[in-house]
Amino acid sequence: MTTTLAKGGNTVVPTAVCRVTLTSPTTGIDVSAVLLGQDGKVRSDDDLVFYNHPSQDGIELDGQTVVADLTAVPTTVDRIAVVASIDPELHATHFDASNTPHAVIECGNARVTFVPLPLEDGETVAVLVELYRRAGSWKARAVGQGWDTGLAGLASDFGIVVDDPGPSAVKASSGSAPTKARQMPTAPPPPVHAPRVSPAAAPVPPTTPVRPLGPLGKVALTKAGQATITMRKEDPSLVVTATLEWNGGSASRRRAGADLDLYALYVPRRLVTPSGKRPDKTDQAVYYRELGSPAAPPYIALDGDSRVPGRETITIRRPDLQGYVLLCAYSAVENGTGSFKSYGARAVVTDGRGSTITVPLFNNRNLSYWVAIALIDFTVPGGAQIRHVEKYSGNHVEARPTLYSNGNFRMSTGRVEFKTR
Repeated sequence: MTTTLAKGGNTVVPTAVCRVTLTSPTTGIDVSAVLLGQDGKVRSDDDLVFYNHPSQDGIELDGQTVVADLTAVPTTVDRIAVVASIDPELHATHFDASNTPHAVIECGNARVTFVPLPLEDGETVAVLVELYRRAGSWKARAVGQGWDTGLAGLASDFGIVVDDPGPSAVKASSGSAPTKARQMPTAPPPPVHAPRVSPAAAPVPPTTPVRPLGPLGKVALTKAGQATITMRKEDPSLVVTATLEWNGGSASRRRAGADLDLYALYVPRRLVTPSGKRPDKTDQAVYYRELGSPAAPPYIALDGDSRVPGRETITIRRPDLQGYVLLCAYSAVENGTGSFKSYGARAVVTDGRGSTITVPLFNNRNLSYWVAIALIDFTVPGGAQIRHVEKYSGNHVEARPTLYSNGNFRMSTGRVEFKTR
């Protein structure tokens, strides 16, 4: 049965699991969801579900579809707004009559469609539909509300603070203390009167103070933590090593398979995009099929392919020539399902001069084949910054992450890998 809603219309959601799919007739869009309390505000920055944070409290992003398991949504969440925004990688700068997105809601055998009135006032982001609680059950409402101030305007209305000027930092404004920053999806530059969302990666409050001189010592990062190795990047003899270690977890986990692969996606210093410029996608990686070289560009090399529990190590030389290195892990298809945490996996980064940073994996997502573990930023003055990012791919997605020339990255958008034993 198919029902068509007009703007402002609503209908009862008949089943516990709903799929909300947004599409545009003529342009690419990014889809996200925002979990809101009764005050219409987010509880924390974790309530923004998008490509770099694809699941939260029963809400999961699967490409352009938001899958809502309404039985798993906490009672502190009153409604879920499903959002479409212009894909910043494409030429479209705003929505218009030709590309205004549509929504389809599927709940069991019920199908609800919503075709909003054309967005023709320069909107770059819009809430298409929302799922909301009413009298002990869930309903869906057709919204069709857009913002010509882009994601900054939407974020402000929902209680997410976007710092301006400078790189975008997303925090929840409802609590007494700032929460950890989360990199938001970016949109084309809004009009000059509007707040601007910068494409640069959001800063993360440091868990470890930056030391101006000497080794950092041994540091274990907490979730979303960062630390800075102070080193002279102009010293060509300096070598940074990044090791993926895993013990295979339990005996049953090891029997099922425990083949992990370490990847280093990288941007050389000469290709780093200056602040304010549109970044480029990069497809450069060192991994088991491209072992790299320690003596020639990219001066990044993998020591080999371990197909059993153990370790794989990448060496990064000539830090003066490096821009960004994103450390990722891939779980071979024949491992079956199982979270990276269940493998006992962690990354260890050291400069060989007394600074060692351990990056553990905390999440128990058991259907993700990819995890982005840590970003090494060689562009910061005076050292290299190690950021714990821990972002996971969508369920059963074989596409690796995409690293951009400004240090941002997106999950599940890169080259497809399919490794079997």
